[in-house]
Amino acid sequence: MNKKTLLLFDDDKQLLEMATLVLESFGYNVAVSYTSQDVIEKVSEIKPDLILMDNWIPTIGGIEATRLLKNHPKYNCIPVIYLSANKDIEILANQAGADTYLEKPFNLVDLENLINKFLLV
Repeated sequence: MNKKTLLLFDDDKQLLEMATLVLESFGYNVAVSYTSQDVIEKVSEIKPDLILMDNWIPTIGGIEATRLLKNHPKYNCIPVIYLSANKDIEILANQAGADTYLEKPFNLVDLENLINKFLLV
């Protein structure tokens, strides 16, 4: 069985380092990006099975980056979990067209469960 690949978009380098360590320990391949302006190029290069998208990520932001993915005929089927500490995260995730959302700070078990749900692990 091939390892599933996750692509994380977030500008918080500490969060990305921690999340990478944890998700790799769960058995996933993990790729990261600190910006969102090249979202289509990154997805084309990495070919992720699932994307974790931060709301406040430079330069175009999580909403626009997610919309670009969800409007792309080749990548619109990739699940996107929207991440934010914003109290309106559900509204933001819906505006973006994300598949679901997770409020920061999040519990690692909740994150793993959501990922597993979308990847049918």
